[in-house]
Amino acid sequence: MVGLGDLMTRLNYKFHNPSLLERAMTHSSFANERRKPIPSNERLEFLGDSILGLVTAVYLFNRENGPEGELTRLRAALVCEKALYAYAKKLDLGSFLQLGRGEQRTGGADRPSMLADAFEAVVAAIFLDGGMESAQDFLIPFLESELANQKDKKFYDYKTTLQEIIQQNPEEHLDYVLTGESGPDHNKQFTVEVHLNSNVIGAGKGRSKKEAEQQAARQALKLMGYDR
Repeated sequence: MVGLGDLMTRLNYKFHNPSLLERAMTHSSFANERRKPIPSNERLEFLGDSILGLVTAVYLFNRENGPEGELTRLRAALVCEKALYAYAKKLDLGSFLQLGRGEQRTGGADRPSMLADAFEAVVAAIFLDGGMESAQDFLIPFLESELANQKDKKFYDYKTTLQEIIQQNPEEHLDYVLTGESGPDHNKQFTVEVHLNSNVIGAGKGRSKKEAEQQAARQALKLMGYDR
C-alpha cells in the first residue's frame, strides 16, 4: 500500500487522526489475516453510505428545481455503485487499499463493489475527523461532475429522440431559438423555444443553453405524447 500522506494529497484533506484513514483503507480480508484482530472499514462503509446520501440530497435540493421524482432519479445516479467506482478510480483508491492475499490475487483492488465501499469509508473517515462541512467539501466536486454527466446524457436523449421523430417527415424543420437570457454571469438563466417549422412546440429554461434546449425538447416530447 502506498503511504497515507500520498493519499491525503489526493483527497485534498489532511487528517488530524490518520488512523481513521488507515481503517478506511483496510478491507475485511486483510483484517482477518492478521494474528491480532484489527478493525476493517465495514463500519465506516455503513456510516459513509448515510452521509453520502444526506449530502447528495441536500446538494440536489439546493441546486435543482425539479420535482421529487427527478431529484430521486438524480440522487440514485450520483450515489450508485457505478458512480462511486468512478469517484474511487479518480482517487486511485485501489493503490491504497489493504487487501488479503486472496483478494489481491483475484483483482480486488479494481473490483467496482470494493472500490465503491472504500469510497464510502473514506467519506465517513473525513466526517469523523473533520465534521460534516469537511465531508461536504470533499464530496461536492464529485457530485457536480457526475451531475453534469447525467445532464449531458439526458440532453442527448431528449433532443436526439425529438430529432428522430421529426426526421420521419423530411418536409418538417426543427429549430432551437434562444429567447431569453437573465441573471449575473455566475448564475445565468437561459430560455429556449423549439420550433417545428413556424410553430412553437416547446420551451425550456436552464443554467446553460444546452440545458434549456434539453428542457424545451422534453416539453415538446411531452406535448407529442412521447415523454416518459
